[in-house]
Amino acid sequence: MDVFNTKYDVIVVGGGHAGSEAAAAAANLGAKTLLITMSLQNIAQMSCNPAMGGIAKGQIVREIDALGGYSAVITDQTAIQFKMLNKSKGPAMWSPRAQSDRMRFAEAWRQQLEQLACLDMFQDSVNGLIFEGNTIVGVKTLLGLNIYAKTVIVTAGTFLNGRIHIGDKTFGGGRAGEGASTGITEDLVGKGFEAGRMKTGTPPRVDAKSLDFSKMIEQPGDDKPHKFSYLPSTAPLTEQRSCYMTYTSPEVHDLLREGFEKSPMFTGRIQGVGPRYCPSIEDKIGRFASKERHQLFIEPEGWHTTEIYVNGFSTSLPHEVQYQALSKVAGFENVKFLRFGYAIEYDYFPPTQLRHTLETKLVNNLFFAGQINGTTGYEEAAAQGLMAGINAALKTQNKEKFVLQRDEAYIGVLIDDLITKGTDEPYRMFTSRAEYRTLLRQDNADLRLTPKGFEIGLASKERMDRVIEKQKKTDLFVAFLKDTSIKPEQVNKILEENDSALISQSMKMFKIASRPQLNFDDVKKFPGVKEFIKNHDIDEEIVEQAEIHVKYSGYIEKEKNSADKLQRLENIQIPENFDYHKVKSISYEAREKLSSIQPTSISQASRISGVSPSDISVLLVYMGR
Repeated sequence: MDVFNTKYDVIVVGGGHAGSEAAAAAANLGAKTLLITMSLQNIAQMSCNPAMGGIAKGQIVREIDALGGYSAVITDQTAIQFKMLNKSKGPAMWSPRAQSDRMRFAEAWRQQLEQLACLDMFQDSVNGLIFEGNTIVGVKTLLGLNIYAKTVIVTAGTFLNGRIHIGDKTFGGGRAGEGASTGITEDLVGKGFEAGRMKTGTPPRVDAKSLDFSKMIEQPGDDKPHKFSYLPSTAPLTEQRSCYMTYTSPEVHDLLREGFEKSPMFTGRIQGVGPRYCPSIEDKIGRFASKERHQLFIEPEGWHTTEIYVNGFSTSLPHEVQYQALSKVAGFENVKFLRFGYAIEYDYFPPTQLRHTLETKLVNNLFFAGQINGTTGYEEAAAQGLMAGINAALKTQNKEKFVLQRDEAYIGVLIDDLITKGTDEPYRMFTSRAEYRTLLRQDNADLRLTPKGFEIGLASKERMDRVIEKQKKTDLFVAFLKDTSIKPEQVNKILEENDSALISQSMKMFKIASRPQLNFDDVKKFPGVKEFIKNHDIDEEIVEQAEIHVKYSGYIEKEKNSADKLQRLENIQIPENFDYHKVKSISYEAREKLSSIQPTSISQASRISGVSPSDISVLLVYMGR
């Protein structure tokens, strides 16, 4: 690799979850790509908890997979436990989550990237950006190299002017044991970008040999674990490692409070805003003073390591306070620390400065992805990296941009929220943020997105063929249930066992199967159902799809109608650089917000805080509607 003479299509700055997905996507689309990272040993490092997925985040990972990304594949290859969360609720809420082997996860990602023909990797620190007018043309590195490219994606995570805090000690760093990145923020601010500060934290890591797990509550994985990727390349886990749960206590809280006067958060030394939904233990004690205890989840970091992640005990308190308090938690009486918890403060750029493609508005061909945009979480970062990588590559090939709408993917909700509403605290995805969550389930991400990924050349033919087969068999099974009648004497015993009203005349199987008291294990007892499933080679994934369709078809249809209305507004485009100040009939606040964000459609404009329905009506008139 000759970095001195090669002009790349895409340079990706940073090798975390966003950078890895960005580099892979761009390379797989045929763009000559360079990934520059400060440490090739820490590609896609799980800096915080050793897990992927969770509420809404699991849906994002499956969407990345459906489009042709790698996060789900790598998670399956390195998983040590799998759980489907929220199974007691409707399928829109089901969310997959997997514990991973942290060291193997990073190793598998590096090995995957090394196989990509169009991707080069280089270890160095980027400390400057090269511009020609309002267009980026390359990067400068700590070694003094100037490397040129048609597009640049910055995925710097928590490294931009990062500072680590433990009690009254503070030092520069982007992650424990790694230095901060300087120069990029200064170059961007010089170009007119607005920057801010955010913070996040991480708990202590402790030695499993020093813990008494008999005093904790075991949290095993699912009896019949699923997996993340839709591809058959990995099988579900047959062996799993358990997590454990324990609790803090009033004694623990009192010991922690004694250290508050030395906490960088309480002394004001940390200025950045922290994540509301993943607060530090100091935050929890302060905000929920009436609670006598908080849950701690004890998570192993891999198959063959004794390192334990203490989920729920994120802290930047002095190390002696961390030790004194944690040793009073049940099971931690003889705890040995491997590393103490810390907070990290870093630069971010308010994401209203971006387009839906994640290209910046101020500088052409420059893209941001991950925590630089104010998000928190591996999954949110990886999704942005994937989309930035796709759009950077497409731009170098003079192809149409790739944007997902809010009714098409959680990824669409994530990016639209960021660029339309902005964020002044670390943004985390929740199912409640998606108004079309019944459509955006984890089980159908392949049906929704693989055709789109295949069309742009990212998802493989193998993926597309599997989606076609899945849809065909699901439709076939649903049609069988709609067309087949069942007599009272064939089904009333099953209905009685499930406290469901008996029938007095023949009825279509579909109507009976839609009853809430019955599940599809009951439906399989209907005459001819098992034979139909066997004869048509219908697996459990297809059965699950059919069950969701049967039981939730009314909700799904209602959301589709709402989504169609949204799409009509999405299709009403607003001209680029439209002068809102000439529209005197809309409010002053709306003119200011619209001028700042420059929405691309009436639908996006309607989601901007401070823009009222009457303002939208006026805009519709201006757009000739």
